[in-house]
Amino acid sequence: MTSLVKNQPLRTEDILIGALLRVPAQAIHRRIIRELNASGFEDLRLPHIAVFQYPGPDGVRPGVLAERAGVSKQAMNQLLGSLEVLGYLIRSDAPGEGRMRVVRFTRRGAAAYARIHDILIKIEHEWRNQLGPKRFLQFKLLLASIWESPLVQ
Repeated sequence: MTSLVKNQPLRTEDILIGALLRVPAQAIHRRIIRELNASGFEDLRLPHIAVFQYPGPDGVRPGVLAERAGVSKQAMNQLLGSLEVLGYLIRSDAPGEGRMRVVRFTRRGAAAYARIHDILIKIEHEWRNQLGPKRFLQFKLLLASIWESPLVQ
């Protein structure tokens, strides 16, 4: 690939899909944390995004959250412990599930999650303005079709 040669301009068609998806996702995550911090949730950090990502942790077992985030159960439990100490969530016994535990938002955790939603709505609005309504809708529909396909299962 010529684009890997030093001092050669990178052509869009040479950028692999992984980078095209990763870079905007990372930018969104950094912005979420920046705006959360500015909104009074100053103790949240980038790794916490793994817990707060859609569809959220409320009522979910830690093992399921680890699987969603693509991290080990131990790593997820460290993140959950951190968020518990910071007052964003608690882990409690799941009713009728024996020793199973589930994650529950505290009031502060629910407020942070609602703020994340607001930030994402603002980002979508900005991207819609940048791309134009028709192209933005097409972009979302294409991403949704990939999400629903067996390619990502």
